[in-house]
Amino acid sequence: MPDNQEAAAQNLGVRAEEVRRESVVDIGREDLVAEVAGTYCGRKGPLSQAKRTMQICHLALTLFTSIVVLLASVAADDAKSRRDLVFADFEGDDYGGWEATGKAFGTSPAQGTLPGQMPVSGFLGKGLVNSFLGGDGPTGKLTSPEFEVERKYIRFLIGGGGYERQTCLNLLIDGKVVRSATGPNTVSGGSEQLEPAAWDVHDLVGRTARLEIVDEASGGWGHLNVDHIVFTDARPVGTVRQAVRELVVDSPFLLFPVRNGAAKRQVTVSVDGQIERQFEIELADGDADWLAPLDVVAWAGKTIAVKVDKLPEDSRALASIRQSDKAAESSVLYRERLRPQLHFSARRGWLNDPNGLVFYQGRYHLFFQHNPYGWSWGNMHWGHAVAADLFHWQELGEALYPDRFGPMFSGSAVVDWQNTSGFGHEGQPPLVLLYTAAGQPTVQCLAYSNDGGKTFKKFGENPIVEQITSGNRDPKVIWHEPSRRWVMALYVERDKKHTIHFLTSPDLKQWTVTSYIEGFYECPDLFELPLDGETTKTKWVLTGASSEYQVGSFDGRRFVPETEKLPGHRGRGFYAAQTFSDVPASDGRRIQIGWLQAASPDMAFNQCMSLPLALSLKTTSDGPRLSWSPVAELTQLRGRKHARSDLALESGKATPIDGIQADLLDIELEIEPAQAQEIALDVRGVPIVYDTAKQELAVNGHRAPAPLRAGVVGLRIVVDRTSLEVFASDGLTYLPMPVIPPADNRTFSITAKGDGARLRACTIYEMRSIWP
Repeated sequence: MPDNQEAAAQNLGVRAEEVRRESVVDIGREDLVAEVAGTYCGRKGPLSQAKRTMQICHLALTLFTSIVVLLASVAADDAKSRRDLVFADFEGDDYGGWEATGKAFGTSPAQGTLPGQMPVSGFLGKGLVNSFLGGDGPTGKLTSPEFEVERKYIRFLIGGGGYERQTCLNLLIDGKVVRSATGPNTVSGGSEQLEPAAWDVHDLVGRTARLEIVDEASGGWGHLNVDHIVFTDARPVGTVRQAVRELVVDSPFLLFPVRNGAAKRQVTVSVDGQIERQFEIELADGDADWLAPLDVVAWAGKTIAVKVDKLPEDSRALASIRQSDKAAESSVLYRERLRPQLHFSARRGWLNDPNGLVFYQGRYHLFFQHNPYGWSWGNMHWGHAVAADLFHWQELGEALYPDRFGPMFSGSAVVDWQNTSGFGHEGQPPLVLLYTAAGQPTVQCLAYSNDGGKTFKKFGENPIVEQITSGNRDPKVIWHEPSRRWVMALYVERDKKHTIHFLTSPDLKQWTVTSYIEGFYECPDLFELPLDGETTKTKWVLTGASSEYQVGSFDGRRFVPETEKLPGHRGRGFYAAQTFSDVPASDGRRIQIGWLQAASPDMAFNQCMSLPLALSLKTTSDGPRLSWSPVAELTQLRGRKHARSDLALESGKATPIDGIQADLLDIELEIEPAQAQEIALDVRGVPIVYDTAKQELAVNGHRAPAPLRAGVVGLRIVVDRTSLEVFASDGLTYLPMPVIPPADNRTFSITAKGDGARLRACTIYEMRSIWP
């Protein structure tokens, strides 16, 4: 007898004895109804006999009721004992009893994302089946041991390729496929997110079966991800396909509930039956982490339809979408715990490459790669912000939305002062954006503005440059005055080599390739700088996304390097930097901003820009070299000052600078190390160490060369909530560092290791926020 039945029988016996005793006691109190009971039970006779009859009937009735209750209890106990069975969670060092054939699956579960793969998410624990081993090319099959179907449903997590019979999870009975599921992806783009799926197998209970995970595809999305296969009697939550909600627009913004890490959903917004916006978003089915704004002011008074490709049937996502007068409803906007206070960040969503950096009509325009609907990369738009002083930025919203040519990748901006394009009017030169539309094919396009950058119109004859190869992107456009031509530096992957192609145009619309140079990857920039500040002695500089650069000459058609490729920044997380075009000659500066890959975990925004940097070209014993320094406008944010000078540093003894109250700091230091082997700074818990013998600087453990200048270590350190930027050796060493200093640590100290070190000067400024 099974354990649960034996226990039920014992319980039944105990319960019956309890009922018998209770019944006898109850009947002893019922003399007055004995005769009624006797009549009801079909017996007549003396009272004593009626009593006995009532006892028997009452006991029988009570026992019957109790048996019914007990049987229900047994059934409930049995149901409880039929808990979900986790058939495979792929957390082991191997596949257990599963048999792998081919090369796609290897010999053990993957530990998340594999080399060359987009980030994989949505799986449980640390392991999963991931057939991207070696890329999309390898094929194979993973087959489970036999099992008996014991539950009504089989649920699992699945992602990857969406090809029937080629990238699929199959249920086999007698060797035949009776159920099958695929991932969601068959075209470029998409996501490696695993999502819940299930089969109803109640008609197969008791049958012997196997599962097989199949990868027989070798092109794009030729792989499958599977995890957490569970047998259950609980009906899985169903999925609603193409769920729609209609709204009449009465506010400027539509706010979408976002749950970071949730399954990505495809949202389509239509007006009068025409698709106007389409994007992926991690919609919150329940409580939201934050609200993502969609600007709907253009459709005021109209009925819009918001469609979601699929939602759990119990999702509250559609119902939670609401209208608002504000793009970000938050009482702490720009004051969040991990909001950079000296660096630009988007009010909501992901940010990466700076795009069109341009000075126009008294303001600096910063365009940037932006995902308004998510904390991570995707949905590439061009965000837009402006500032009169390079720091107090006002975010204006999206300048460019994805369109039929694809998402909006990186590019540049120029002012067409002479209206060569013909886009200007009434004596007003147009502001022109040039960008990559990353669809199929990938092409270069143009948009322009005649209202100072408030709105942009895409050129009706886009693209302006057809696809050269599938790896062409990031047009940097400048006006070359000597040749009276526009010049475009464009990244092109050619024969598996990284190249920068140079193109020219008389009007920004028609372009001709004139030359190319190898060795630079992505996001080129091309600009002219005076050597040692002498305007009559200039050199051209070509940079790539990593900020590596070459110094040389440029005649409007061809760049001729005069140096080898040189390292740019010496830190971490600084990428895709661009310089501002059209800065007035009276200013004369070359101002650069890069993407600072400094994350803000658990926030409604992510990543930020570097400080605006003034570039110069200096003569060194090794030749001309770039130098970086914060622009002078940073000093306007300075507040309370702490200063020490001409102070001997005792070996091994920390010298603190007391009284610092702020988490935002601008620090200037001059230190003579003399015979000291090492100078160590503690900046809000972040270590900065100078090795005198090696003339090397280490910031948070990351090392870079920083030569002494006239025997002095000169440092400038700017501290924000998610980063430090360190400048040394007269700016020849620029060391950005994404790091989150402890929020409660406001300390600063200097320690020398060895004798003779002297602190010539130390000035620390507490800084004010750039945000209102």
